Amino acid sequence: MEKKTIYPWGHERRFNAYSNYFRSLYGARVQKVSIDAGFTCPNRDGTRGSGGCTYCNNDAFNPSYCIPEKSVSQQIEEGIQFHKWRYNEAVSYLAYFQAFSNTYAPVETLRRLYCEALDYLGVIGLIIGTRPDCIDDEKLALLRDLSDKYYVAVEYGIESCYNKTLLRINRGHSFNEAVEAVEKTSALGIKTGAHFIFGLPGESRQEMLDQAEIISKLPLHTVKFHQLQIINGTSMEHEFRTNPADFELFTWDEYLLFFISFLERLTPHIVVERFTGEAPPRFLTGEGWGKKRTDQIVSLIEKKMEELDTWQGKLFKG
Repeated sequence: MEKKTIYPWGHERRFNAYSNYFRSLYGARVQKVSIDAGFTCPNRDGTRGSGGCTYCNNDAFNPSYCIPEKSVSQQIEEGIQFHKWRYNEAVSYLAYFQAFSNTYAPVETLRRLYCEALDYLGVIGLIIGTRPDCIDDEKLALLRDLSDKYYVAVEYGIESCYNKTLLRINRGHSFNEAVEAVEKTSALGIKTGAHFIFGLPGESRQEMLDQAEIISKLPLHTVKFHQLQIINGTSMEHEFRTNPADFELFTWDEYLLFFISFLERLTPHIVVERFTGEAPPRFLTGEGWGKKRTDQIVSLIEKKMEELDTWQGKLFKG
């Protein structure tokens, strides 16, 4: 019988997988339930900017049950029913405050919303999606206190390690601000995650690949990666139609090999939550990658990694 290779993260999959991480913690599948609590963003209300990030349309990834007019509890209830239909094996849930910037409110408002979610039966923790410029010591203290009893993670939208790119996509913060937020959050023992997009205009493939080394140096626990998708109705759609030569969108075959090369250079210590983004076809400009779903993409990438006999961190120089 062929002996299976067990990688540094404790299982035989060729990357440090988010689902396996939670199974190792809780012994079963843990499912995120998305919430739209009605937050906005300093890049929309004029505090940092207006119009938002050029690629952003929250409707493209918000589940249908996520409506801010509904209470947090109602959204969790409907989300659990939705996921029970898709994933019968989930027994515990994480309340995922997803839409816009979910620390962009007074701390007492945040405490009320977070505690309402944690009081729901079966919810064992929080995932808080936010921006690096929407955190401060008081909010971090709240999250640290909650993390003494629950699983708590803060997921920062960083998108790129290059200030030239952040400026072009109207992100409204610098990479240095992102590093500072990540370091402060992690130093308090709070699980810290980040989100990055591959294919943003003005970045070469080599620049994208070089980010593996930069990201590996950050005190991150988890990370999400998405390929750029041009979403209808965004400023980026107008930019794309006006200057298509400025964009180098990945075909599926290109992304398959690129992302494996990226994973090879990424530290094995970071848990990888996502490889790609998946927006409904009605929101997309262009053909996208056909009907490939996220689970199919993961399977195809893992199969290719096996063919190439490679794994996350194989070329990491730590």
